[in-house]
Amino acid sequence: MSNVPADLRYTQDHEWIRTEADGSMAVGITYHAQKNLGDIVFFELPEVGRKVQAGDPVGTVESVKAASDIFSPVEGEIVAINEDVVDSPDEVNVEPYEMWLFKIRTKGGASSNGLLDAKAYAKLVDGQ
Repeated sequence: MSNVPADLRYTQDHEWIRTEADGSMAVGITYHAQKNLGDIVFFELPEVGRKVQAGDPVGTVESVKAASDIFSPVEGEIVAINEDVVDSPDEVNVEPYEMWLFKIRTKGGASSNGLLDAKAYAKLVDGQ
């Protein structure tokens, strides 16, 4: 599936995660999530410094059709939010894999290993 980049990891809740050069992890929503939500008009993102567990709801995405929670894919601390997404949420409609929402720094030992690879995520969304 062309809308599932191979270099990312995925959650069953349709978030993607990418390890950055500084060791933090950027998190965004997938093309599948964006397509199902429709035109995105608003993001509520977590506060920098917030400590989260994997699976915790950390924000909200709103579209013209619905609102949905955003979940943390891993345990750690929120270290940055993407102000560009807050100011221009519609950018995610065009490039969901380029527009990260927040970055999280994991504690030693926490990783994205329990998340889906591109092949498994493609199978998940193809079945929906």
